[in-house]
Amino acid sequence: MEVILKDDVKNLGYKNDIVTVKSGYGRNYLLPQGLAILADKTNKKIVAENVRQAAHKAEKIKTEAQSIANQIGDVAFDIKAKIGETGKIFGRVTTLQLAEALKAKGVDVDRKRISFDQEPASAGEYTATLNLHKEVKHQVRFNVVAE
Repeated sequence: MEVILKDDVKNLGYKNDIVTVKSGYGRNYLLPQGLAILADKTNKKIVAENVRQAAHKAEKIKTEAQSIANQIGDVAFDIKAKIGETGKIFGRVTTLQLAEALKAKGVDVDRKRISFDQEPASAGEYTATLNLHKEVKHQVRFNVVAE
């Protein structure tokens, strides 16, 4: 089943992409949630026209995402967490904490656009990926330290 995505869907595609999915996934999840529309001839023409008109806006958004990535640079952030004697974390380090650390440095990134390369389980240095744009991804280093 071919569908046109109306919004970015993690591990599937980005807005206005035409993707092939299993019919059950399309009928029971993507279409009812409003995340996709059926990819018939008329919808494909409409999306092609919308993409053509939005190309200029997309370039501007991409340059903004690139400037955010340049602004962050190679800075390492410290995330405070409760840590036991063995070095293990009590609770979790979340993307929200990393988003707040970025915001404190003057960069506003939605927490949903942050993913950990390796889930932090103990004190130490980790990396996270910021998905700023479909063509702009940035690696951020952060240290988990004791409170």
